[in-house]
Amino acid sequence: MSLVEQARRALLDRAESPAPRYESSMTSRLPEPARRFFDFAIEPGTPLKTVVELTMEGELSLGTRESPKFMPMRASQVLAAPEGFVWDVHAGNGLMRIAGSDGMVHDRSWTRFALFGVVPVARAGGDADHLRSAFGRVVAEAAFWSPAFLLRHESVEWSAPDRDTARATVSHGALAQSIDIRVDPEGKPRWVSLPRWSNANADKIYRLQPFGGELSDFRPVSGFRVPCRVEGGNFFGTPDYFPFYRSRVTGLRFR
Repeated sequence: MSLVEQARRALLDRAESPAPRYESSMTSRLPEPARRFFDFAIEPGTPLKTVVELTMEGELSLGTRESPKFMPMRASQVLAAPEGFVWDVHAGNGLMRIAGSDGMVHDRSWTRFALFGVVPVARAGGDADHLRSAFGRVVAEAAFWSPAFLLRHESVEWSAPDRDTARATVSHGALAQSIDIRVDPEGKPRWVSLPRWSNANADKIYRLQPFGGELSDFRPVSGFRVPCRVEGGNFFGTPDYFPFYRSRVTGLRFR
């Protein structure tokens, strides 16, 4: 069994049944922007499932803001916060076809991409820095596609930096990550941002730096309202922001 398949099965096993159902009273002690977010994202009576399977297509850049060289991308993903995710990707065409995966399961994380599935073009993981970075992605994407996790997980702490921003800080073992969810008057998320532990910088040194993405095309799925268009990248909110990832969700189901 491949690494990706083993990881997918481990995360899908996290699904539980039955799940409790959403009631607005569950958010009564949260800051107002967080209450607004959940009332938009989850219909009353919805089973609070947290494990998500997705398929997506879009564009992916391995270049720079000045020379992005976007390539077509299609991918499948399992997201089971806080334990991890598996993102299985095929990108490019013609003589530039890349396949591989990003993932995190428990205390292990990896990035593995290869040209034609043979020649390595990216390989990382197996250390605390990569795991910390991967956990940042898990928490951010939970705000996109698994809002029930942010409501149910016992170690999420909420605050409100301003009247339209809900800040969630998630702890999981030795890992911790804060994210900001910017909401409109109805509670619809406009963007999610975070200080991410990353070496995607000119110095190739791990450090905290802005990361984030914009959300749009919200659609109802099994009682949740989820964004079906997401674009994001490094240095979100700064002049150096480059959205290297643009995706359109083509399928989503809660396990």
